[in-house]
Amino acid sequence: MKKIFNLLGIDWGEKRIGIATGDSDTCLALPFKTVATLSELKGVIKEEETEIIVLGSPDKMSGVKANNPKWLNFLNKLRSETDCVVEVFDERLSSLAGDALEGTKNQKAGRDEIAAAIILQDYLEKNCSKYGR
Repeated sequence: MKKIFNLLGIDWGEKRIGIATGDSDTCLALPFKTVATLSELKGVIKEEETEIIVLGSPDKMSGVKANNPKWLNFLNKLRSETDCVVEVFDERLSSLAGDALEGTKNQKAGRDEIAAAIILQDYLEKNCSKYGR
């Protein structure tokens, strides 16, 4: 029987952290919630029994890798303060793609959650074969 992994996709921002959930069985990402702090995020990680975190990397359109000191600090804290595997994944245009989805504010999840779901779904589409799908 294959192992099923619980994943969280994260769209990090200095004010808000968008979260999406997914698993290696369905290979589908769903917007989940938005939190404000790493402490809140760690609570979600525990509640959702997360094993793999997919953190969006705010790379430049030119391809220059993310070097925002606050983002790098967040990445380092995720790696040192959780027991999860932390994967960094290109998030370019995920927020714009989330904004482009149809619906009113009352009909859809928040921008940060949708961006997190787009990041996680892109990751799953590229990596689901390694989970047996």
